[in-house]
Amino acid sequence: MLLAHRTFFAGPSTLAPDELYSRARRGAVLRERERVTLEPHTRLTTNTYFGRFAASHWQRWTEIGVVEVTALVHGAGRVSVAASDSSGDQRTVSTTVVAGPEEQAVRLTARIDRFVDGGALWLDVETDDEQVTVENVRWLVQAPRTPRPTALVISTRNRPDHCVDALVELVRDTELLGRLDSVHVVDQGEDRAEDHSRFGFVSRVLGPKLHYLRQQNLGIAGGFSRGLAESVRCRGRVNTLLIDDDVRLEPETLSRLMTFAACTAEPSLVGGQLLCELHPDQLDPVLAGSGPDLTGLGTAPAGGPVPQVSGPAAQSLDPGAPASVLRRTLDRREDAASNAGWCCLVPSEVAARIGYPLPFFQQWDDVEFGLRARAAGYPTIALPGAGVWHGDSRWRSQDDHAGYFHLRNGLITAGLHGGFGVAVVARRMLGALVEDLVSMRYGLAATRIRAVEDFLRGPEGLDDGGIEAAVLVAKLRAEFPETHCVPAVEVPGEVALCAAGPAPRRPRLAMLARLVAHLCNRPAGSAAIQAADEKWWHVSRFRTAVVTDPSQRGVRVRRFDRELMLRLCRRSALVLWRFLRHGARTAHRYRETASTLSSPANWERLFSGPAR
Repeated sequence: MLLAHRTFFAGPSTLAPDELYSRARRGAVLRERERVTLEPHTRLTTNTYFGRFAASHWQRWTEIGVVEVTALVHGAGRVSVAASDSSGDQRTVSTTVVAGPEEQAVRLTARIDRFVDGGALWLDVETDDEQVTVENVRWLVQAPRTPRPTALVISTRNRPDHCVDALVELVRDTELLGRLDSVHVVDQGEDRAEDHSRFGFVSRVLGPKLHYLRQQNLGIAGGFSRGLAESVRCRGRVNTLLIDDDVRLEPETLSRLMTFAACTAEPSLVGGQLLCELHPDQLDPVLAGSGPDLTGLGTAPAGGPVPQVSGPAAQSLDPGAPASVLRRTLDRREDAASNAGWCCLVPSEVAARIGYPLPFFQQWDDVEFGLRARAAGYPTIALPGAGVWHGDSRWRSQDDHAGYFHLRNGLITAGLHGGFGVAVVARRMLGALVEDLVSMRYGLAATRIRAVEDFLRGPEGLDDGGIEAAVLVAKLRAEFPETHCVPAVEVPGEVALCAAGPAPRRPRLAMLARLVAHLCNRPAGSAAIQAADEKWWHVSRFRTAVVTDPSQRGVRVRRFDRELMLRLCRRSALVLWRFLRHGARTAHRYRETASTLSSPANWERLFSGPAR
């Protein structure tokens, strides 16, 4: 039997709400990580985000027909396996009554046979007049084949604290650690993880399992491609489990992904969902939709949430409000198009067949890889109840260096995978550029223009893995003062706070009026504008706007500059004209060279560059 799922009753730390694991419906409970004690007349359920067994996904993607639940129980009470359907309606599947002073081993079974459209399994515990303790709950399945080795890969750059935190969380879970064949840390920074005070402890615990690698900064794509290459080099046929260095880890997530991947009917990418680090009960709002929009990807807000598909996940120009998994359960099964590198398992035969990620440096590399895998017949499965915590996308600025890669790489991805209507994309980019200019985000407009220019350079722009582009974009953005976030205390106090009014009923006409007003040098006055009110129709009214950064760490001061706006207008017109003429031909060139760019040979060439 293979361990598929461990029921924990509390999180790995106080930063994770216990209600994500178990919840008292009535009475009093004492929750610990692997044990829960119920007082008399108490009911507890694990019908929670981490407490549910994803039965629908197990039925859809594996041939497993039965799951066995084992537990150690001391005291008197009822232990039940409950289930839901795609509508959330609940039913009891199996139950047992325990009593007596001695500890008892309980075994329940549940068939995975009525969950195609959705639904999950979980544990309910109830007491009458006595106390009961339940611990060591394990969900076991009959493995269809011998599980292959799993290699964990963490790509890191200048985040030694985050990287070592993830490693420490990993080594504390000895049961999980015993299931991992190797751990690869790909360090691309100057502030090295191996110099961290706790790295020695991690290294001693991991012993020969740990492989610490250093290389030049090739971005996220380079770190994960190196991890894929190294894990295959060490063991050949292997599952490579990729995680970001800045996620807050729930080790059980890795265990669930490993077992699920071992049981899928065909080799599949298996990924985890993204929970918000600042609001740990919420699924990130980027997880909404059915798939990436390949009709104009580059026009999404630069630097905003990347359209990685996980669970249901997709790119959205207006991500909407985050969803708390404490208030709703994910019962309807949703299929994914791709999964982000924050947490994703890749079987070695997938990379052998389709190559590694494209050398995008960052942004869209994981989405493009997933789309390429799906075209080759390898699905992506985002497993509910397998999540990691990461920075909230709503708290990230749209205006940062990642916007360059978001636009350039989004255009390349659209060109590779369809939906590349040049006129449609050009029209969307025109709207985005005009919005930037009237909002006095001149640096963002320049960033977008440079991204389109570099897209039109063709595949040659990817020859160095993005190293030159990263340097040049940082230098470009440094020339624009409003791209810098400064402490709010440095801004004069006489700038009054001004709230935004309602959105214009005729936005195109309003946009044209704002553009004409800027061309005629009419903006006047100054205002402090909160992040929630940072709308183009509001910011564009003022000559100086002190706008709160979405991160809430400071503000950005935007100042009207007519001459700069005119120069950027001319550059925008020129680059869009070039895009209309040459965009389709350039997309064809990317399609011709994609297999070479993503090949192991090309990546080995990039890996051989000097490590800092």
